[in-house]
Amino acid sequence: KHANPCGVAVGKDLLSAYDQAYGTDPTSAFGGIIAFNRELDPQTAKAIIDRQFVEVILAPSISLQAKSLLAGKPNVRVLETGDWDPRAPHALDFKRVGGGLLLQDADQGSVSQNDLKVVTQRAPSPSELNDLLFAWKVAKFVKSNAIVYAKDGHTIGVGAGQMSRVYSARIAAIKAQDAGLQVQGSVVASDAFFPFRDGVDSAAEAGVTALIQPGGSVRDAEVIAAADEHGMAMVFTGMRHFRH
Repeated sequence: KHANPCGVAVGKDLLSAYDQAYGTDPTSAFGGIIAFNRELDPQTAKAIIDRQFVEVILAPSISLQAKSLLAGKPNVRVLETGDWDPRAPHALDFKRVGGGLLLQDADQGSVSQNDLKVVTQRAPSPSELNDLLFAWKVAKFVKSNAIVYAKDGHTIGVGAGQMSRVYSARIAAIKAQDAGLQVQGSVVASDAFFPFRDGVDSAAEAGVTALIQPGGSVRDAEVIAAADEHGMAMVFTGMRHFRH
């Protein structure tokens, strides 16, 4: 919605992933765009039609039954994208400026478990690690300052586009609480480093147990100490996203 994800999820099937993504922020999902990375099946198509108003649906392919269901919604734009590589070579981002265009290389950075550096006394558990990597992938597509709360393979709160990182953290926590989602035991991804400890303190107060961030602040030691005080695990990626 407005170039920010309302919710993101992975699941055992398309319907469960959609359910959890929608549950992150049902209010903001109204009139939004829904994208899938698998064929849209009739069960999921029916759930969308019955549940929400949607402007656009994208999927690599759409089953005949799903197409038949969506045909009854002529105002919904349905796009079959086919399979494509999101890391295509020479990808560029464009920004319009007065008198011309600003071009830059697209952000195609990604990290794996082997790229992470544990900087706190406590290392993340296997489940925390999976959620940290998932939240980091989502943060790439959230406008900075971006804070993503996640748990069990789905987002539970997204704080986007705020001028201070701590306010993005607070907004993400408020959204999770308003949606009735369990913040305790969740993880947080920050698209750029925490400049102060306040963002870590805010996440800890909400119930977050692990964080992923690029690192690189002159106050990294202060931020790490804050995480240790709260018994949190923190990992550094060594790279940032910082989408604008």
